[in-house]
Amino acid sequence: MSGAQEHEDFASVENIYQHLLSRAPEDRMAPRLDAVAAAVAALGDPHRSAPVVHVTGTNGKTSTARMIESLLLAHDLRVGRYTSPHLERVTERISIDGEPVPDETFVRIYSEIAPYLELVDRKLEADGAPRLTYFETLTVLAFAVFADEPVDVMVLEVGIGGTWDATNVADAAVSVVTPIGLDHTTMLGDTVGQIAREKAGIIKPQGFLVSAAQQPEAAQVLLDRARELGDPFRFEGVEFAVTGRSTAVGGQVITVQGLAGEYPDLMLPLFGAHQAQNAAVAVAAVEAFVGGGDKPLNPELVATGLGAVSSPGRLELARKAPPVILDAAHNPHGLLASATAVREAFTFTKLNLVVGVLRDKDAAEMMRVLVDEYHEFELELWCTRSQSPRAVAPEELAEIAEEMGFDEDAVHVSERLDDACAAAIQDAAAREQFDGAVLVTGSITVVGEARVLLGL
Repeated sequence: MSGAQEHEDFASVENIYQHLLSRAPEDRMAPRLDAVAAAVAALGDPHRSAPVVHVTGTNGKTSTARMIESLLLAHDLRVGRYTSPHLERVTERISIDGEPVPDETFVRIYSEIAPYLELVDRKLEADGAPRLTYFETLTVLAFAVFADEPVDVMVLEVGIGGTWDATNVADAAVSVVTPIGLDHTTMLGDTVGQIAREKAGIIKPQGFLVSAAQQPEAAQVLLDRARELGDPFRFEGVEFAVTGRSTAVGGQVITVQGLAGEYPDLMLPLFGAHQAQNAAVAVAAVEAFVGGGDKPLNPELVATGLGAVSSPGRLELARKAPPVILDAAHNPHGLLASATAVREAFTFTKLNLVVGVLRDKDAAEMMRVLVDEYHEFELELWCTRSQSPRAVAPEELAEIAEEMGFDEDAVHVSERLDDACAAAIQDAAAREQFDGAVLVTGSITVVGEARVLLGL
C-alpha cells in the first residue's frame, strides 16, 4: 500500500472504523497480551503516561467508569476514559474530560501510529500469529490519544474478562470490580469463580482493590489475589456502602459511607439500586486513588461529580409521552437489575418490550427474566434485531420467548428495529388511560440503533 493510499484510507473516522472492522472482530479477542505489549512498546509505552483506574466486572462497568471519571473531573483532574462497546460512533470509546475524542484527533493519532501497528502486524504474522485485533488496535489508539493530550489519569474499562484483556498491559493504581455474574462463559468459564479468576487479573502489585459486593465464591477469589500481592482491599458492604436511598425526579438521592468519609444527600441522575451501588463503588475508588483510602473527599466535589453523571443507554428516558426507556442490559443479571429499577421509578400498567439479543448471550434465560420480572404488567413483546451479524433472528427469539412463558398472542416478530419501535410506541400512545410504556433492551447494539432512530 502506498503512502498516498494510506493517507486516503485514514482520512476520516469512518475510513478508520472500516479498517478496524477488517481486523479480527471484537468478540473474538485472543487470550494474549504480547501483541498489545509489542504495539505499546513500539510507541514508547503510552500506557504508562498516566496512572490508571482499571474497571472490570460483569455488569455496571461503563456506568461505574463514567462516575469515576465525573468524580475525578470534579477534583480538577484531566481524565481519559476508555470504554466499550460504543452506542453510535467509535469515538465514544475514547473520551477526554467526558467528551468523545474529537474526530480530527482520532484521525491524526491513528495516522501517526498506523505505520508502527503495521510493523507489529508483520512481526505477528511472520510468527504465525493473527495481526492486531479490532479491540487490541483501539486499545493501543486510546493509550496513544491519552499520552498525546496528556491526561492526569486514565480510567480503563476491560473489554472482556481481565487477565488477557488488551487493557491489562497497563498496571492499575486502583483496580475496581463491579458485580460478577455469568456472561461470556465460552471465553471466561462457566462458574462465577472461574470468571472471577479472569477478572482478578487486573489486580496488580502496589495497587488497591475496590470491589462491589460479590457472591462468596467471587469475593474469595478477589480477596486471595489481593492478599497474594499484598494490596489493600475494600469491599462494598464491609468497608463502604450505600446507607440511604430515595427516589427523586430524574433519578435518586443517596447517602454513601465511603472508605474515609460519609457523603449525605447526593443527587444521582440515574435510576435503580444498582446505579446507587455503582456510585458507592465509584466514590470508594476515587477515595483510594486521591487519598489512598485514608482521606475523605470534599463532600461538595462528590456532590458535583455524581450530579453531573450521565450514562446513555442505561435506563435512559428517551421520550416522556408515552415513556420510552432504553436500557442496554444484555444478560440475565443486568435485566434483573434494570427490571427492579423500572418497577421502582416508573408507574404504568402496560409495558411494550422491544427486544433484540446477540448470538453469544443466554437468550432463553434473558426471556425468562423478562417474563418473570414484568409479570405484573400487561405485556407485549416485539422480537427484533440490530444490524449486528451476531444478532439472533427475530423468529428464533420469538420461539424462545413463547417457550419461556410469553403469551403467544402478545409476541410479535419484526425484522427491522425501526418497525418494532414504531409499532410499540404507537400501541403505547393509543392507550386511553395513558398508562403504556415502551422498554427497548436486550443488547447494546439494539439500544445504540434505537437512540439514533429516536434522535438522541
